[in-house]
Amino acid sequence: MNPPAVRSEAVAPARPLPRSPLAAMLEARSVAVVGASSREGSFGLEMMRQLVGGGFDGDVFPVNPSYSEVMGTACLASLGDLPGPVDLAILGVANHRVEEQLVAAASAGVRAAVIFASTYEEPREGVDPLPERLARIAREAGMAICGSNGMGFLNVERRLRACGFSEPAELEPGGICFVTHSGSVFSAVLHNDRGLRFNLVVSSGLELTTTASDYVRYALGLESTRVIGLFLEAARDPSEFVQALRLAASRDVPVVALKVGREPAARSLVAAHSGALAGDDAAYEAVFDACGVLRVGTLDELADTLELLQPGRRAASGGLAAIHDSGGERAHLIDVAAEVGVAFASLDDGTLRRLSAILEPGLAAGNPLDAWGTGNDAERIYADCMRAMLDDPNTAALAMVVDLTTQEPRDGGYVAVAREIAAGAHKPVAVLSNLHAAIDPVDARAIRSSGIPILEGTATGLAAFGHLFGWRDFRGRAAPEPTPQRPSGVRDRWLHRLEEPHGLDEVESLELLADYGVPVAAARHAASADEALEAAKAIGFPVAMKTAEHAHKTALGGVRLGVADEDAVRRAYEELRNLGERVTVAAMAPAGVEVAIGVVRDPQFGPLVMVAAGGVLIELLRDRRFVLPPVDRAAAMRAIDRLAVRPLLDGSPGVPPADLDALAGAMVGLSALAEDVGDRLDALDVNPVLCGPDGVLAVDALVVRRGA
Repeated sequence: MNPPAVRSEAVAPARPLPRSPLAAMLEARSVAVVGASSREGSFGLEMMRQLVGGGFDGDVFPVNPSYSEVMGTACLASLGDLPGPVDLAILGVANHRVEEQLVAAASAGVRAAVIFASTYEEPREGVDPLPERLARIAREAGMAICGSNGMGFLNVERRLRACGFSEPAELEPGGICFVTHSGSVFSAVLHNDRGLRFNLVVSSGLELTTTASDYVRYALGLESTRVIGLFLEAARDPSEFVQALRLAASRDVPVVALKVGREPAARSLVAAHSGALAGDDAAYEAVFDACGVLRVGTLDELADTLELLQPGRRAASGGLAAIHDSGGERAHLIDVAAEVGVAFASLDDGTLRRLSAILEPGLAAGNPLDAWGTGNDAERIYADCMRAMLDDPNTAALAMVVDLTTQEPRDGGYVAVAREIAAGAHKPVAVLSNLHAAIDPVDARAIRSSGIPILEGTATGLAAFGHLFGWRDFRGRAAPEPTPQRPSGVRDRWLHRLEEPHGLDEVESLELLADYGVPVAAARHAASADEALEAAKAIGFPVAMKTAEHAHKTALGGVRLGVADEDAVRRAYEELRNLGERVTVAAMAPAGVEVAIGVVRDPQFGPLVMVAAGGVLIELLRDRRFVLPPVDRAAAMRAIDRLAVRPLLDGSPGVPPADLDALAGAMVGLSALAEDVGDRLDALDVNPVLCGPDGVLAVDALVVRRGA
């Protein structure tokens, strides 16, 4: 028997490292419940029931001067009566009492607080709004705040419920972290009956001190986190938001986001609801593309996507394989897949021969596959067909497309086949039901208990597979190319110039572009007919002449093209002189498709690079895409490929295709410009850029300086 270990009295026991306020909140070991109550139906009683009844095993301190005890626990009159600092205070009090209670919590050394109240009060002259005062109190005390105007949080792994609303009693922990700006969505996802399992669910509210970005970073530190879901109104800390999304991508944790506020009316409602700018939706598209965020359009699509990603299986290369028991529903699936952009796997000849040997006579091998014949030996046929399709090197994932109507016996049929195949598969396998209302709940639970996702709708289920493939494709992107080197002194020159009191005219704007590698048409200024003629001779006939006094030249009739000789120059000048004496004389550009490129400052995310349909189409079609700098050629090409006018760049009979690489290169140059001087710009509009087989040429540019 070994002697007992002896610890030297000179060595003090190691003390645990202090936790951050956010960790103290989400991993609280002691909780004060301010406003706790014994009255049935009260918010105060529900707070206690959620906390204690949810299985929290830390110290609980009800606080309410009206009670001596609540739920068998001694009740304190105030936070000042706490026996010592606690990790978390849940403040279930009205707006007019929130401030005093937060001050009391800070004075008592509480590390964090949850605030449910809306924190609205009538504006008072000379007094900061209540949310600002609360945020200041918390910052000065080093406290984390969940809320205000939220529903709290549930750390399911730790059985910690900081919530005053009735949520399901039994919640099995899982790999989804969900953060929402909507309290109703918070409850909706917790009440799901489809097997979505969470480690952390947060209703972040107004995010007085702690934002969605902070919760995402926390979740990425949990071993259990496999996927993150977001319901977003706005990013309140845009730069930190982008960094959190990039961190998730670097750790192979997909982020699924439902971003509301795409329409102007919706953006105004978001601002009224949350006090935050929703921002231009195109900016969020740019951020999501750069960071690999999987954007969904509805809550049903969000649920299907989270469920498909929850097991953690990643899509292989190739497309979707699908097996059916209905020829009509197979045709429906093909139609919907085309609409949502999901490609089917092209099965190789060996797989097709293997399927033909399995299927009953009269059924054709293919993908999607209708495998239902007479129904004889159906389980074996389906299982063997699914194995063959999964073995095909072109299959990325498999959908078993059946409606899961009630089956007898319960332990056979599709339930048994799904379990058998998924257990031995290394690729993602899911059951896809075409009609949510037809799903038998007993069979669904049996399938989900084996870790098999069930997607509850044709469109949302296919979209979920599209997101599964999208995450694979994002992870497979090549490392971004390095930002091109700029000539020495270019950045400093233009930073200095953009600080001068007078703005850049068209010629100088084109010079700025040229310094960043964007091909531009030769151009000169003129303030008389003689100067215009001199410029035209230097550039070479024919030329274009434009008013230099107005930004919207075409709309004002301020452009003359194909000015071919001296007399034409003088006539053009006299005609343009009605709009002002100064004109721009520029080289005529070769024929090509008109596009627009530029830099636009988003109020949240800063400078973004734009590509759009050019000429007057930019306003008529609003066909535009934005990219978050730094932009390399691959990112530029992704944006170009998403334009509605993209087919025009491929040419037509007798018209050669445009040089897309040159257009992408111009966008890369604009990205470098945006990184160097973007904080001095509100916008840089380069329209039109003519794209032809020999390259691109910018023929007009407008610089709008910051705040001008």
